Amino acid sequence: MPRWDRGKKHGLQNTHCVSQPEFPGSGRRTPKAGWHPPDLQPPWRRLAWSPEDDDRKVRRREKNRVAAQRSRKKQTQKADKLHEEYECLEQENTMLRREIGKLTEELKHLTEALKEHEKMCPLLLCPMNFVPVPPRPDPVAGCLPR
Repeated sequence: MPRWDRGKKHGLQNTHCVSQPEFPGSGRRTPKAGWHPPDLQPPWRRLAWSPEDDDRKVRRREKNRVAAQRSRKKQTQKADKLHEEYECLEQENTMLRREIGKLTEELKHLTEALKEHEKMCPLLLCPMNFVPVPPRPDPVAGCLPR
């Protein structure tokens, strides 16, 4: 176990960290988990660091930033497409409701015309006609939405 991880358990402790240090201007009272001051970095970190590491970190951050922008743009495009589809469906729905209204009015008009015609139709009034005509159900009631 490295020296900085032993703590009081083995008589060694990290003398550079206070239990509740103040970091001016940061509003923090305790250090970030896993954070070590530069002089207390683990040896593998101190020895393995190179300028290429910084370059890799910068490239990775840039790549991540570009990927996040691409993701946000794709999400926005998807939302825009859904909104356009919604608008189109709303217009189609409005047109269909108008057509339903027109067809309902036409059905009422034709039903009234048929009732008037049945009152004076010679074929229906003929005494030779023995077949009774059953009353027709109201065609408008069956077509209207419930």
